[in-house]
Amino acid sequence: MTTTLRPTEPLLRADDGTLSRRYQVCVNSRPVGRVHLATEPGSGPPAARIRDLGIDAPDRGRGRGTVAALAAEEVARGWGCRQIEVTVPASAAAALALTRALGYVPRNRLMEKKLDGTPLVLPPGSADRPMTRDEYEVWDREGRRHYAEDWIRRGVPEAEARAKADRDYGGALPQGPATANMWLSVLEHEGVPVGDLWLGRRSGHAFVYDVGVRADQRGRGHGRTLMRLAEARATAAGLDRIALNVFAGNTPAERLYESLGYETTEYHLYKTLL
Repeated sequence: MTTTLRPTEPLLRADDGTLSRRYQVCVNSRPVGRVHLATEPGSGPPAARIRDLGIDAPDRGRGRGTVAALAAEEVARGWGCRQIEVTVPASAAAALALTRALGYVPRNRLMEKKLDGTPLVLPPGSADRPMTRDEYEVWDREGRRHYAEDWIRRGVPEAEARAKADRDYGGALPQGPATANMWLSVLEHEGVPVGDLWLGRRSGHAFVYDVGVRADQRGRGHGRTLMRLAEARATAAGLDRIALNVFAGNTPAERLYESLGYETTEYHLYKTLL
């Protein structure tokens, strides 16, 4: 039997140059599923994303999904892509097994926690305050640099990673520290700044965009204090869930979040197209 992708719409090109197309997965011309493939915006050759891939229940377990994913990779190569990405819910064990069997590797994951309203009690000597404008200018510059470097280490070309950092920071904080539904805080201990917190509201939940401890202050529990501060701020804003993103391989952060009760909700994986 032959498994192929059959387009169900014309190739769509957005104003920013990104491409998108939906397909039927067919076996000997019989529809058995669907694929939606698109490219991601960037400054260099595009990266493709499998936005949706599903096989109808009667045809599962026969390798249709594997062939459909490989066919999607061929389409992406034809579009000039050098990477392909996919997001998989943590609950989708079969899909996770499939992506890893096909050579996809985790880039980052989304974690979430339900808040119980526990009041914040800062450790003795610790206090938080809003970030000043001068501190914001330094924080923003360094944050974009570190964020871009994280993506570069995970295979994104330098120019594209730096453009993504500018796009993501600028898009999330268009008015800087005055942006609505964003909170930028500095944690001090004994009057000395030891860390920063960037918390915001996203999709009806609180979202920890960034939490950082000064290099010379690590290993003293300040990261845990910043996370507790984020949870308390979210509760005060009337939000009952908090989420965050963590890059694969950031073991100290992963252990901290897990110890605080955060659970993985989805994985973001990628594969280099040869």
